[in-house]
Amino acid sequence: IMFTKILTAVDGSEISERAVEKAADLAKQNGAELHLIYVIETGFISPGPGDTVRDLVHKRFEDEGKEILDKLTSKVKEAGISVESHLEVGHAGNTIIKKAEDLACDLIIVGSLGKSKLDRLLLGSVSSHVVNYAKTNILVIRN
Repeated sequence: IMFTKILTAVDGSEISERAVEKAADLAKQNGAELHLIYVIETGFISPGPGDTVRDLVHKRFEDEGKEILDKLTSKVKEAGISVESHLEVGHAGNTIIKKAEDLACDLIIVGSLGKSKLDRLLLGSVSSHVVNYAKTNILVIRN
């Protein structure tokens, strides 16, 4: 199978960095476009009294996401691969699937574990959500 557009979900974990390395290899072999997506999971930011707390939390996630995406995109660019990054807000699983559809990606790559116990739960559920609902090819990177 040849791939033309690959979407890889990143979250700052080691496994998601490995997913990006794998994605970069595949992009290079296929001459494919690589897209990286970081999703700020809205479930973490519940509206409550005093929106300032929510705004601060959101800002922290946003900064973290930008930093992770910047670091990974420059790494991929150095390898001479065309790459674009996307910082999105929403339900991680659905957002990844929608972005893949919008970009007409023919492969989604996700890591199967996140960076903490909570993330492990989250990323585990994100990758299984993507596997269950996406209409495109999926590659799950395991530890």
